[in-house]
Amino acid sequence: MHEVRLKNRLKDIRSARNLTQADLAVMAGVSRKTINTIENEVFVPSTLLALKLAEVLDCRVEDIFYLEGGSR
Repeated sequence: MHEVRLKNRLKDIRSARNLTQADLAVMAGVSRKTINTIENEVFVPSTLLALKLAEVLDCRVEDIFYLEGGSR
């Protein structure tokens, strides 16, 4: 069995909307460091935060986060 990892496209989506990490952090009610650690896949956000990020970026959670690896 392979390890399954949570990957994300947060930086790409944020950049496409011309937002800085600080901008997104304010909109989502978190610190800029939190956004940075999510983008660098150091921190896995809670479901609540993932939903909030999707809401403020006007997209689906699945547009931001996806699974890599594992078997189907």
